[in-house]
Amino acid sequence: MQTVETLNEGLKRAYTLKISAKDIDAKVDAEVKRVAPQIRMPGFRPGKVPTNLVRKMHGEALAQDALNSSIQEGIQSLIAKNKLRPAMSPSVSLEGDYAPGGDAEVKVELEVLPDVPTPSIEGIALERLVVPVPDEAVDEQLKQLASQQKRWEDAEPKHKAATGDQVTMDFAGKVDGVAFDGGTGEGMAVELGSGRLIPGFEEQLVGVKLGDEKTLNVTFPADYGVADLAAKDATFDVKVTAIKTASDPVLDDALATNLGLQSLEQLKGLLKGQLEQQNLGLTRTYMKRKLLDQLAAGHDFPVPPSMVAAEFDQIWAQLQHEAEHEEDVDAAKAELEAERGDYQAIAERRVRLGLLLSEIGNAHGVEVSPQEMNQLIMQAAQQYTPADRERFIAYVRQEPLAAAQLRAPLFEDKVVDFLFDKAEVTEREVTREELEAAIESEEGAIPHVHGPDCGHDHHHDHDHGAKPKKAAKAKQAEAEAVTEEAPAAEEKPAKKAAAKKAKAEEAPAVEDVTEEAPKKKAKKAEAPADEAAAEKPKKAAKKKAD
Repeated sequence: MQTVETLNEGLKRAYTLKISAKDIDAKVDAEVKRVAPQIRMPGFRPGKVPTNLVRKMHGEALAQDALNSSIQEGIQSLIAKNKLRPAMSPSVSLEGDYAPGGDAEVKVELEVLPDVPTPSIEGIALERLVVPVPDEAVDEQLKQLASQQKRWEDAEPKHKAATGDQVTMDFAGKVDGVAFDGGTGEGMAVELGSGRLIPGFEEQLVGVKLGDEKTLNVTFPADYGVADLAAKDATFDVKVTAIKTASDPVLDDALATNLGLQSLEQLKGLLKGQLEQQNLGLTRTYMKRKLLDQLAAGHDFPVPPSMVAAEFDQIWAQLQHEAEHEEDVDAAKAELEAERGDYQAIAERRVRLGLLLSEIGNAHGVEVSPQEMNQLIMQAAQQYTPADRERFIAYVRQEPLAAAQLRAPLFEDKVVDFLFDKAEVTEREVTREELEAAIESEEGAIPHVHGPDCGHDHHHDHDHGAKPKKAAKAKQAEAEAVTEEAPAAEEKPAKKAAAKKAKAEEAPAVEDVTEEAPKKKAKKAEAPADEAAAEKPKKAAKKKAD
């Protein structure tokens, strides 16, 4: 096999592989000898079919397999011989008009990972914003919890239902005078003012009494889940079968025992622990944002355009999806288009920081243990249907790319923790509101260097005149997960997951790796007029800016 380099420009490489017909034919011969004993043909004893007949019957398929095998071997040899580190899977194409039995000329194009300069981890200074949990915050959580444990009591027979009361009813819905599937039910209870039903439904129940019969006029939302009902006017004939009022919640040991705990003090301790964990999560998000800003400011090197393009495509797809759920879709999309350049820069920064964190982790021996990897696989498998779990587990164990995507978030967290340990950290006590404001703010609570708070955001934090909220959200998202992959030097990096939610939501344990990956559990279908299906359309999530 002959190899000729045809392009060496920046991070781009191109080669021509010439595979001789002799080499391909030798592979076919070897495969024919291997499979001949397994071939059965009338007139021949098992395993005694002549190889020339085997070649005649299966030669075309074997020749194609031999060519594919030769190409793969050639690419692997090319990568090893030239010590290449592909950024993405190489692009491979046959040159000219290849005819079976002839020589093959193959064009291989790829981008390589850059030589990342040895990252300096000295002199990193971070501020840890510490949020104590006051008793008042615990009491507020306790009251909210108690309000969810309402004790309902039958109202007086002549009581008129008010907001906050629970009304139980039978109902029959119609569109254009015709009943529709799922529009009829009995004994459905709803708390007035909860917003669980179609807009306007609950409001028309205010003032009803036990035994009342009433016709409600409503309009299904334009984005209603059932297309045949979306934006349609409808009537619901309802009969009130019960009205209950809520008694004031009592903060006592009984509240705790109803929740499976032993005492009110134990419940308070649990709530305080949850608040402390939430605050620690915010503190970590803020610190990671500032850490990534410092890393981004101190390192600048070219990154593979293909990786940036893949990152941007997924960010953009998520943002477009969210724009579809805005009240003014056209305006939301126009605003996105105006900021396309910002998101391109975010994608570039994310890729650069991902490579940087990977380099730091590899240089300092940070790794995900086999035991940790097994735990990640088992946790991710729970997202799939029972029938697909074993397939998913086998798929991840066989596909290095899928395993790398699954491993990446934990690897990144470990690298970040390593850098936290190496940094000079000072502490300052703040309130929860101050910490949240520091995360939301583009400028932050301390002087920062460049970039958003997450990790792939090449958006400069102190770009004066930039949109503060969006830039801050981009950084905030970045602080959750710079890369889904953080590829090791010898591994091919995988595509990143879609941009993380602006409010620093946790990245999913694993995304669909390829179209052939096992399918996740399907969401349960919702009934059209039931409380779940008729709930108010929820406001679209804030733009993801990672």
